[in-house]
Amino acid sequence: MATSSPTTEQVWEIDRVVDDLVRGEAAWAACDRAKRRELLEQMHAATAEHAEEWVRAAVSYKRLPEDSPLVGEEWITGPYPVLTSLGSLAASIEALEEGRSPVDGFSFGRAPGGRVSVRVLPHSIWDQLLLNGFSAEVWMPPGVTKEEVRTRAGLAELRPAETNGVGVVLGAGNITSIPILDVLYELYANNRVVALKLNPVTDGLLDVFGEVLAPLIDLGAVRILTGGADVGGYLVNHPKVSHVHMTGSAATHDAIVFGPGKEGNARKAAGTPLLDKPVTSELGGVSPTIVIPGDWSEADLRYQAEHIATQKLHNGGYNCVASQVVLVSSDWTQKDRFLTHLRQALSDAPTRPAYYPGSDDRVNLAVGAYADARRLAGGRVLLTDLDPADPGPALTTEYFGPVLAVLELPGDMGQFLDEAIHTANEKLAGTLGVNLIAHPRTIAALGGALDKVIAELRYGTVALNAWTGVGYLTATASWGAYPGHTLDDVQSGIGVVHNALLLDGPERTVVRGPFHPAPRAILHGKTTLSPKPPWFVGNRTAATTGRLLADFAASPRWTALPKIFASALRG
Repeated sequence: MATSSPTTEQVWEIDRVVDDLVRGEAAWAACDRAKRRELLEQMHAATAEHAEEWVRAAVSYKRLPEDSPLVGEEWITGPYPVLTSLGSLAASIEALEEGRSPVDGFSFGRAPGGRVSVRVLPHSIWDQLLLNGFSAEVWMPPGVTKEEVRTRAGLAELRPAETNGVGVVLGAGNITSIPILDVLYELYANNRVVALKLNPVTDGLLDVFGEVLAPLIDLGAVRILTGGADVGGYLVNHPKVSHVHMTGSAATHDAIVFGPGKEGNARKAAGTPLLDKPVTSELGGVSPTIVIPGDWSEADLRYQAEHIATQKLHNGGYNCVASQVVLVSSDWTQKDRFLTHLRQALSDAPTRPAYYPGSDDRVNLAVGAYADARRLAGGRVLLTDLDPADPGPALTTEYFGPVLAVLELPGDMGQFLDEAIHTANEKLAGTLGVNLIAHPRTIAALGGALDKVIAELRYGTVALNAWTGVGYLTATASWGAYPGHTLDDVQSGIGVVHNALLLDGPERTVVRGPFHPAPRAILHGKTTLSPKPPWFVGNRTAATTGRLLADFAASPRWTALPKIFASALRG
């Protein structure tokens, strides 16, 4: 953290907030499951009521034109996932109220390595209609049985009166649903009352967040603070705080846990953290997209190039799970055509301001490290011709901005996949998410070997023909790094969030999507109804579709579907 100290007035305010929460813990402990579900329902109504205000605040600080299709990103990653998570959490609490497990009614399967999987998408008829062609499974660690999954689901809600003190959530500054979702997880999964410290970038959302969290604030279970690193540093080190959860970068994590500069590095090397309390985190890294070679049409090449441009440029590239390195076979006969389309897709994506602090410096750092760096329209940078033997910092430095690298690896499909798995697991920083793209004929040819590839990739979310961001948007999926990291080698973090089924110790989420969008999918013998997804950066109707989806999540109903479908098909 920064070496500056908060003012006396700020210290008094932080102390007051923490003392409020110490008292509020008793009120939270006294809430039975019925009351906790009622609070979720009240927050659901508040989110629906203030969704427009929420999106306006996000559009303002990200400096987006109000008539831009990119406004759809703020609907889809702001109020929409909060609405779906509140609904899914309420359903889990209701199941526990009735003596059932939250996973009752969800189908189970088997995954490689003796793993049990829980199919979390599609679950409802609405999922099947609105996300047709997409699916998601949560894989449990090897050896965990179906019955263990069932009996352990519920986490702290199995014993709601046994609370766990005051927790701090250090809110993210990029995706506006993150702070709210993290607060909900601390309260409902971990039974901790919460001091939410906003990232200064999102201070404009203070009033909205206060309205959304008002039921918990009124109870005394949540307080919201603003301020800089000095406020955050005093708060996380407060003696009455028992736990810290943060979203950000590994570098920020280490500064908080071990302290800044050389002294912090020395503490990290010695394994002696400065912060003497448990810390969980969702951090970024260098997320890869593995393009499995196959025989693609020109339309396929163009569409998947836009898909990867979306994985990079959604939210301007300021996503913890933004793709940063594309792994492609140097022996793929269509490689050059694909890269041509990729360059074009990166250039054609709508321009937007570099709103996140330090973006230009990180982009310049990437350009300075590679002599062949290519600047594209809109401030994007494409790095190609990396040496596989010495690929440079693009594999180990999270640029958190509009920088995309392409690393070519040799070999046919089998050799390439072996090299790609090794590169992703051993050479890239972080383990938050990995994307795979493969033609349906390639998937059929690989058969069961593809699931083994997914199992070998040590990432918290693995997406096949979908962006890992779909896992973020799936309330019942787990979200976080691959398990096993430690404070002194944190990679993409420790623990999970979201996980509205309250599964105990999930290993990863596996997302699958359609290779071809509708209506072209029908020409390839598929019944998939999903057109170009509204989160694609080139989707022309994303703002309208995003607003309609959030409205539907607020009040699911058959009569809302025609407008959603009509808007989505025009994208």
